[in-house]
Amino acid sequence: MTPQKPSPASDSRRFWRDPRFVWAAGALLLVALLIELWVLGHHLVETAPVRQGFRAAARAERTLGRGPLSPKAFRIDYGRIDARAKELMNRRDMVGLGIAVVEDGQLAFIKGYGETKAGSGDKVGVQTSFRWASNSKGVASTLAALLARQGKLSLDDPVARWSHSIRLPKGNERVATLADALSHRLGIVKNAYDDRLEDNEDPAQIRGELGGLFPMCPPGTCFAYENVGYDLIHEAIEKATRESYDRAARHYLFGPLGMTGTTTTRDGLVNARSWAQPHDGRRTLPVLEAYYRVPAAGGINSSIIDMGIWMRAQMGGAPQVLPQSLLFTLHVPRVLTPRRGLADYDLAQHGNSYGLGFRQSDYDGHHLVGHRGAVRGYRSLFLFDPAEKVGVAMLWNSQSVKPTGMALEILDQYYRRPSRDWMQLGRP
Repeated sequence: MTPQKPSPASDSRRFWRDPRFVWAAGALLLVALLIELWVLGHHLVETAPVRQGFRAAARAERTLGRGPLSPKAFRIDYGRIDARAKELMNRRDMVGLGIAVVEDGQLAFIKGYGETKAGSGDKVGVQTSFRWASNSKGVASTLAALLARQGKLSLDDPVARWSHSIRLPKGNERVATLADALSHRLGIVKNAYDDRLEDNEDPAQIRGELGGLFPMCPPGTCFAYENVGYDLIHEAIEKATRESYDRAARHYLFGPLGMTGTTTTRDGLVNARSWAQPHDGRRTLPVLEAYYRVPAAGGINSSIIDMGIWMRAQMGGAPQVLPQSLLFTLHVPRVLTPRRGLADYDLAQHGNSYGLGFRQSDYDGHHLVGHRGAVRGYRSLFLFDPAEKVGVAMLWNSQSVKPTGMALEILDQYYRRPSRDWMQLGRP
């Protein structure tokens, strides 16, 4: 039998099966992939912290029902932010820190720095829990606005209808509204009886004695920051929902938003898998109960991931939970406020006002919304531009004020403003 010549097809099959071809093709694909990754990494994501942030952000985005983030060109240099954060953490008055940045409406950077306890070696991660302190007020106002949207209460109702404990001068508990309480317009002196709250007196009893104070102004006409008075809203929320404040917050906000690490009690903080202990300098402080007894004013704990999710939702990033009309109700200015301090970053912001649980200011022509929080051994801050969809959230477990300037340093990058040392790290 005459042997047949191999057909072109069989030659082709042998060629594709040739190990030399397989190795060559694999090498070419690997080189192409490495080049693509180098270009992407060089131009977009140059630092390991940013890559870690993308992974954390992707998990958070999936929690909100969205797909993972796609790398893109950002205005903010996150390598520089990481370097500034590390420089900040070299200070003796800093222990632990969490930072989250939203850019163009997406969680773009999330990272923890330092330790949960000074000298422990236990690193702060993106899931480490801190206290929000007065940033808790925005949770209470958002919850109240949601209940109003559902017809369970009205923000124009007098506070006496919903709080069994509140008394105001001249019987003004029948005049002041829930909106007045949420915007610090009860007509009484600033921080009324906070000292008694810190001495562990019952806040409901304290609220009943506010009626003996001098009336500073008619309700709704002037601003005076409150904690004990503000917390009347937690009674209103419990009465309207027939749930505890903690359960109502989980039911209406934390669950739908995917804030799985957010709690409202002292136990919720100290029993977290990772939690940042409070400090004064390098000295560890006890976690006091006082402001957990006014949960609407100062009771929230969470990780920096959850605070980033919260800030993004307040910027319109979760319309299925917080629609734009509700955000307008919360953020619209209702009363002018004095400047909060004499630091440079305060003086740079003008037109300061207060809405329902949120502050507003103007910075170089940009309208900003946010709040700060401070309780013994902890500080918190978030500041965002709802029009540009950019914002910064920060949590730290010390009493240093230096991190506050970080927010403007990040926003300056986004706005393409000249670089400035707002944290004043060169000063003591």
